[in-house]
Amino acid sequence: MRSIFTQICLLFLVFSGLNVQAQDINWISWEEAVELSKTDAKPKKIFVDVYTDWCGWCKKMDQNTFQNPEVSKYMQDNFYMVKMDAEGKEPIVYQGKTFKYVPSGRRGYHELAAALLQGKMSYPTVVFLDESLNMLSPVPGYQQVEPFMQIAKYFGENIYKDKDWQSYAGK
Repeated sequence: MRSIFTQICLLFLVFSGLNVQAQDINWISWEEAVELSKTDAKPKKIFVDVYTDWCGWCKKMDQNTFQNPEVSKYMQDNFYMVKMDAEGKEPIVYQGKTFKYVPSGRRGYHELAAALLQGKMSYPTVVFLDESLNMLSPVPGYQQVEPFMQIAKYFGENIYKDKDWQSYAGK
């Protein structure tokens, strides 16, 4: 009886530990990020994950990269985190312009996603913006934890202001 109780306690501790490891990112809307960048005493940069519902690599990046505890903590500490459906149907008003869904072929696209991706509609693509909402860079493709953290720190720690990417990345 005692060993069964011990095993149950150990399983409970293991599963509790797993829950502590998995990180839930507080994703916010584009509008919320814009508002926070205007009203926070010390605004953060903005990170936009542009995805589609049908994109397998987007889902893999959600699970493998964004759920990593180091990634999640660093990103939430340094960025407003926005998740943007590139095929979203809701209009978004930004800087006096209304960005809308554009039907096109079998699937359409959202104008704001197209603007952030500079017309190169590939998924996943993440976009880094500075505190004033100026584009720093879109980064296309699936990113594993280590390369992603290198990119995130390049922008998050303002290294981009003093070093070009090639010098920083050691190429």
